[in-house]
Amino acid sequence: MAAKCAGGYSEFMNSKSLSPATRPIALLLGAALLLPLTGCVAYVDRPAEGSVYVEPNATFAVQDDYVYYPGYECYYSASRNQYAYREGNAWVARPAPRGVTVNELRASPSVKMNFHDSPANHHAAVAQQYPKNWKPSGANPGPQGDRKDNPPGGNNGH
Repeated sequence: MAAKCAGGYSEFMNSKSLSPATRPIALLLGAALLLPLTGCVAYVDRPAEGSVYVEPNATFAVQDDYVYYPGYECYYSASRNQYAYREGNAWVARPAPRGVTVNELRASPSVKMNFHDSPANHHAAVAQQYPKNWKPSGANPGPQGDRKDNPPGGNNGH
């Protein structure tokens, strides 16, 4: 029988060695073996209900929301949960600020920035507008992370 199988499925099915009673069983057995393979292509064109479909080349942009701490020349992004600052001549983004605890940093004067890209692109103007000794006008030094302080000239576009 193995020699007859080597000739192909049609030769096997037309073989005289199968009795008329066993041919339907062989056909059903063959169909049963092929059936699981056909179920693998369900829902290729769209996702199942309740799921999220993302285009393969989709791009997502998270808008940065920086708070600047002039005393430490450090920026914090809540959306990234990272601190950005210069380390030598390079800008770095880290999960913790350098040389100060998070509590000390957040207790220091701060100002919310209006730019939504890298602090490196704006730092020269920001540092000039908010020097290391900057304090909010008419306010006690302290947590200012959610304040938006715009002295004359403002920080629009920074």
